[in-house]
Amino acid sequence: MENSQTWSGRFKKLFINNRFVLFLLILLLIGLNIFVFDKISFVFRPLTILLKTVFPPILLTGALFYLLNPLVNWLEKKGIKRIYTIAGLYLLIIGLITIVIISVIPPLQEQINRLIVNFPKYSYEVQLQFESLIGSDFYHQFQTTTGFDPTTVGETLTQQATKLMNGAWSGIGGFLGALKDVILTIATIPFILFYLLKDGKKLPHYFMKFVPSRFRENTHTVMSEMNEQISHYIRGQIIISFSVGLLMYIGFLIIGLDYSLILALIASFTNIVPYLGPAIAFTPALIIATVTSPLMLFKLIIVWAVVQFIEAKLISPQIMGKKLRVHPITIIFVILTAGHLYGFIGILLAVPGYAVLKVIVTHFFKWFERRSHLYDPIEPDETNEDKPQTIIDSCEPPLTDN
Repeated sequence: MENSQTWSGRFKKLFINNRFVLFLLILLLIGLNIFVFDKISFVFRPLTILLKTVFPPILLTGALFYLLNPLVNWLEKKGIKRIYTIAGLYLLIIGLITIVIISVIPPLQEQINRLIVNFPKYSYEVQLQFESLIGSDFYHQFQTTTGFDPTTVGETLTQQATKLMNGAWSGIGGFLGALKDVILTIATIPFILFYLLKDGKKLPHYFMKFVPSRFRENTHTVMSEMNEQISHYIRGQIIISFSVGLLMYIGFLIIGLDYSLILALIASFTNIVPYLGPAIAFTPALIIATVTSPLMLFKLIIVWAVVQFIEAKLISPQIMGKKLRVHPITIIFVILTAGHLYGFIGILLAVPGYAVLKVIVTHFFKWFERRSHLYDPIEPDETNEDKPQTIIDSCEPPLTDN
């Protein structure tokens, strides 16, 4: 009997009461769950299809909701009913879309067609300028070593585009399926957005009913911080991207750069990706300016530097501030990793996803810190309070009388 109690006490001491061992056991259970779910992934196929179906409209609707909801809330505080504000916003959006279709689409289409036709010529002229700059011998040696031929870039892109179009038309079923998804997404966005703007404030209280009472306060805090991070980032990036695109378009018009509208749109859309987007957008503008003339290249560099200065010093600090609290190096690594794993969607969702994950992990760590007591301050040993230098004194040789 004594032996059984002794072994039971040792087992509790080594395993049950050992927090590190419990932590390893929890990790083991999590790993086993992941392994089992990976083996029965076919069970979740209907859920995966459902998520793929509803994710695009929810993503786009969420971005529009975070952009428009502050305006609806502000007008509601002024005494205007939400339903009237939403109706006015819908009329305004319809008017803006009509203006864009009438005034922007035709010149944009014309510039895109000209750019596709002239791109092989631009690529050849860039090759000639590059060759004359560094010398023909070095260029041919570089081309032989790497196997890279800039003259074939335009032809390759044209061939790939042709294959893509032919594949789309030959696989008419796939094309119609993609077209159906786009139409359904566009058609469902206005309805989802209407109900989100109308009843969005009730959603947190509705979700809280399913959370146990003792966890509601912490859950509400986490959800509030997540909502703040996402809304701040989405609104900020959309406003900054629009501002950068507008400034670029004005600058390109002033210096007379060709394809100013399409280049400004590229700069606006790629600016959604922090730090890497502006570098990507600068490349096509740099090629066209280089081919045009050295003076145009100098003008482009000035316009780009001025716009980036305005964006970094005036626009971003006022709109984004420092509420995201994510280091730039971390953002770059997160974007690269998410892009490699999930493609273009991963690049778009990398930063807000990381911000949400950071909120969850931070609160989980605080909870673990409180429950585990592993991070509590170490209290000094009462027996050694009067001997703060016991270790040092023990290392010193005894004093002798001379």
